[in-house]
Amino acid sequence: MKYYLPSASLLLGLLLTACAQNPVTGKSNFVLLSEEQEIALGRKSHAQVLKQYARYEDANLQRYVQEVGAKVAANSHRKELFYRFTVLDGDEINAFALPGGYIYITRGLLAYLNSEAELAAVLGHEIGHVTARHSVRQYTAQQATNIGLAIGSILLPQARNQSTQNIAHLFGNVLLRGYGRKHELEADRLGAEYLARSGYTPTAMLGVIRVLKNQEIFERERAKTEDRKAQIYHGVFATHPDNDTRLQQVVALAKPFARKQQQIGRESFLHHIDGLRFGPKPSEGVLRKQDFYHRDLGIAVHFPTGWRVLNRPRSLVALAPKGGAFLQLTTADLNKRISPRDFLIHRLKLENLRQGKKVNAGKLTGYTAVAYGTTPFGRRLTRYTVIYLEEQAYVFAGAASKAGAEARYRTDFLNTALSLHPLRPREYALAIPLQLGLRRTDAHSSYLTLASDSPIPNDPEQQLRLLNGHYPAGDPKAGTLIKIVE
Repeated sequence: MKYYLPSASLLLGLLLTACAQNPVTGKSNFVLLSEEQEIALGRKSHAQVLKQYARYEDANLQRYVQEVGAKVAANSHRKELFYRFTVLDGDEINAFALPGGYIYITRGLLAYLNSEAELAAVLGHEIGHVTARHSVRQYTAQQATNIGLAIGSILLPQARNQSTQNIAHLFGNVLLRGYGRKHELEADRLGAEYLARSGYTPTAMLGVIRVLKNQEIFERERAKTEDRKAQIYHGVFATHPDNDTRLQQVVALAKPFARKQQQIGRESFLHHIDGLRFGPKPSEGVLRKQDFYHRDLGIAVHFPTGWRVLNRPRSLVALAPKGGAFLQLTTADLNKRISPRDFLIHRLKLENLRQGKKVNAGKLTGYTAVAYGTTPFGRRLTRYTVIYLEEQAYVFAGAASKAGAEARYRTDFLNTALSLHPLRPREYALAIPLQLGLRRTDAHSSYLTLASDSPIPNDPEQQLRLLNGHYPAGDPKAGTLIKIVE
């Protein structure tokens, strides 16, 4: 069906009827979604979020976050909305909001917060995005470049359905990454105001910025070492430092709303996150120092001392000190009863195998050989070892960063592959995910000593500092309740 652009007078009328009062400023904004449409879209998107990101299964923690969020939302500009706060089971550092009052925070971000006021600051910032209708305003701004589609979506049901799909795509790919600096600062300002009205110290907003900025610095340094893209908290919320002049100004605007008694709630918050899962989900396996345990697969592997081990969704990657070599472990289903050597040739399509020989990892059969392969360092001679365990093939591929240096790491490559074994009875307990614990420090406590017996696989000393707000070089005072990982 074809449709035609209306006359200028009709266009003007449509634009005027699309104006709505901004709940925060009281001024009229041109928007292409009514509040009813906004809420309906949030409700639909909420179901999609829960399909993609599982809800963290801890009813008490979910209830606590809902209570804190609802307390802050009750002092917002859109208190008539029902706000739903959900803790997601993800170890990434993130929080985001959908239209209509659906707000999310990952357990990964919760782990690095250090007070109820900081939790309220994160939720207050996201509430600010909802109250100021940033998602609707951003959608409208993007569609303003395509007025024909916008008008068609108003005039024709068919076009309106297409527009809804475009909105959903926008929310899935843009909103979760954050907004521009103007909207982020507005959300900071509103969040600080809501904190103050709710009895929390508005400077907790600066504390959260500090947490996120330290996490960003650490993540960028680690990503550079690991030759990967840094995973940074969305939006501009983490891009301005806590001493940013404009940020200081917007937080200062909340002071007139502050109560005499300003709640921080440090220890009560810590007790609520005691036992919080730390790191990847159980389905992705557990790293403890240099050892990897996976309950579902029923395996364990030991990596060389001093190597950095990365638990990625589809592989395990170990990096030698100073980036001298890398070793990757992947799995593949066995479909035919072929020898491990034939697996390398026919399944992996490797050519001109060298130094090939049969190997055994305990009672498990395998084969190792050298062939050219694609690595993060370019095309290199790579040590391939495949080990069979029941109907699974475990493939280890190791290469040196410098051409011709494979022999230097041959023992590490092969010993790692041969360490693969079925989980032993005593190892099932080690395959349980890491979790946060609490400890009261004494005069001798330091992150250096705490890191010596910590199961955190990489950078335990700095990770403990990040968890407790003492990054990059602080130590806890005696008698302080701090987070540890166990």
